[in-house]
Amino acid sequence: MPLSNSQRRYLRGLAHDLKPVILVGAKGITDALVQECSLALDHHELVKVRIPAEDREDFAAQAAQLAEATKAETVQTIGRTVVYFRRNAEKPVIALPR
Repeated sequence: MPLSNSQRRYLRGLAHDLKPVILVGAKGITDALVQECSLALDHHELVKVRIPAEDREDFAAQAAQLAEATKAETVQTIGRTVVYFRRNAEKPVIALPR
């Protein structure tokens, strides 16, 4: 489900005080990292990830790869940090505005 502009704005406000939960290492996006990120999204719904990439194109490619692998929506990218959102179908934690 794509997020509306008001929902993205709301989630950006919630993510402002969050610290990065997932830190991508030198090996890049691995299966173990995808599983950890998926678990964090199941538990928190809103997760910050730090991706130390060499250049912007590499960063964008890794951010898109992780979003696709976890089936999450990219809320925001700032520098080398990405914020992802994925609704927990069983127990939603965050109530989104319309």
